[in-house]
Order: sequence, then C-alpha cells, then structure tokens
Amino acid sequence: MFQAFPFSQYWQLYLGFIGFLLLIITVDLGVFHKKAHAVTMKEATAWSFIWLLIALAFNYWLYQYSLTKFSLNPELLIGSEKTAEALSQQIALEFLTGYVVEKSLAIDNIFVFVVIFNYFAIPAAFQHRILFYGILGAILFRGIFIGLGSVLLQYHWILVLFGVFLIATGIKLCFAPEKEHDLSKNLVLKLLNKIIPISLKADRFKFFIRENKRTLATPLFICLLMIEISDVVFAVDSVPAIFAITKEPFIVFTSNMMALLGLRSLYFLLAGAVDLFHLLKYGLGIVLIFVGLKMVWLHDLFDGKFPIVYSLSFIALVIGGSMLLSLLFPKKNGHPSAL
Repeated sequence: MFQAFPFSQYWQLYLGFIGFLLLIITVDLGVFHKKAHAVTMKEATAWSFIWLLIALAFNYWLYQYSLTKFSLNPELLIGSEKTAEALSQQIALEFLTGYVVEKSLAIDNIFVFVVIFNYFAIPAAFQHRILFYGILGAILFRGIFIGLGSVLLQYHWILVLFGVFLIATGIKLCFAPEKEHDLSKNLVLKLLNKIIPISLKADRFKFFIRENKRTLATPLFICLLMIEISDVVFAVDSVPAIFAITKEPFIVFTSNMMALLGLRSLYFLLAGAVDLFHLLKYGLGIVLIFVGLKMVWLHDLFDGKFPIVYSLSFIALVIGGSMLLSLLFPKKNGHPSAL
C-alpha cells in the first residue's frame, strides 16, 4: 500500500510536528493563559478563530511541502498513480476532512465535559487549566491509538471490523433515547472513591492537598481524571473514523492533534448552549455510519479510494445541516441562546 509519509523514512517529520505542538502549547499556557481566569465568550471566539487559522496554515504548509517533495523527487510517486499536484491536493483535502470530522465529534465530547464540570462544581476560573492538562493527556493517548491503528488497519478484516463498529455506533447515536449523564452512578468514580481519599475543597488550583497529615485528592484531580477517561472512550470512535478517510498515519495524527488544540476554546464557546444543537447527535450518527460504510464498502466500490472531495462535502453538509435545523426547530423545553 502506497504511503506518502512512511514513519521509517519520515520520523523526523513526526518529531518536528511534536516539537511544534509543544511550542504552541507552551506559549498558550505560559504566555497567554498564565493566570487562571474565567474565559469569556469573546475570548473563546477569538481563540477558536486563532486555532482554526493555525490548522489551516499548517494544512497549506503540508500541501506546499508535499508538492515540493514529489515534484523534485518524481520517483517517490511510484505506486501512487497520481501526479505530484494531484497527490498533494489529496493530502491537503484528507487533512481538512479529518480535521472537520474530529472537530464535529469533539462537540459531543464537550457536552460530557459540561456535565463533569457541573457535577464537581469546578469554578469557571479553573476549567481552562483542567482542559489544558486534559488535552496533554489526550495527545498522548491519541498518539498511542493512532500508532496501534496504523499497524492494525493493514489487515483488511480489522478494517471491516472497525467499519462495522462505526456503523453500529452511528445507528445507536441516532436511535438510542437521550439519557441524563449521572456521574453518581459511574463505576470508575465509585472505584476512585474507595481507593483515593478525596477532599471537597476546590478553592485553589491544586490536584492534591494535605489535611490532618493525609494526602487528599481534590475535585480538580478527579474531574481531570474523568475528562481523560471520557476522551479515551471518544477516541475509540474518532480515530477509526479518520482512518476511514485516509490511510496516512501522519495525516491522521496531525489532523487529530490540530483539532484537539482548539477543543478548550470550542468548549467555552459552546458550553452555555449544550441544548441549542439538539439535532447534532443525528448528524454525528450519520457521519459515523458514512465513514463506516467507506471502510466496509464504498472504498472498494470506487476502486479502493472513495473521492475525498465527496467525503468532505457530505460531512460538512450533514454537520452544518443538523446544526442549522437545530436552530430552526429548537427544543420545546429548551432555552436556546445566541452564541
């Protein structure tokens, strides 16, 4: 199978991207968000736009890098059956599609974050820091998932298995009745309560405190742990979904990481409007069914590669349409508010 960026030859590219990630994360927390504070809607909107621009700038760089590499070294195109221009465009579109899919699926994750923060009564000033550390953990876990996926998905039967799983998940998302998230019944939280002494104080940004010569975990630490666990659960859906779009591990990794970077800003942008997009779950379900069908059927139907332009257009139409319909037909018992 042709790969534009095999890890064995382009490991420096992976390291360079990881270094870039660490740099912008350090600047983000160490310079722009050095002090804990409640993020305003205006600030969240501005940062969401900044992270989007960074992702688009990286996508443009990836296109130019690919075009230069394949134009100067045409022997690298052996096995691709594409010109340097066509392959570079495909790489850029695959990154963009993967980014859109991951961003869309992240919205469902945000709804769970809202429930977790509310349950533990985390002050708004501390939420940004918790999400920051949560995303650091998510980057590590997603990297592991993607590494495993790139190896496992070389076997066709695993590809079909993941496709069937995504289809089943999408159907469940569309037709399963809505349930309230009750963390008091969460098995992980019940187990933590038995093995980790917990304090109810969350007035300072500390994960552990000392009381009566005992080390106690604060609600901030338990909240962070629950967010990490929820992200691992969501990664089970999102990582295979992006592998249905591209078989390039580098594109899967970079599009996933770029989407994660803007997750905090997106959270503060949408946290107050969790009921606003009540039809979004149907859009996400349809997208998961679609990418599952690509894995098990559509790729073979189109001689091994379903056109990426069709994928991007369909996903954008479904997600955008479900959000628009949510605004046009709000919940009768909801309290829609303008973003």
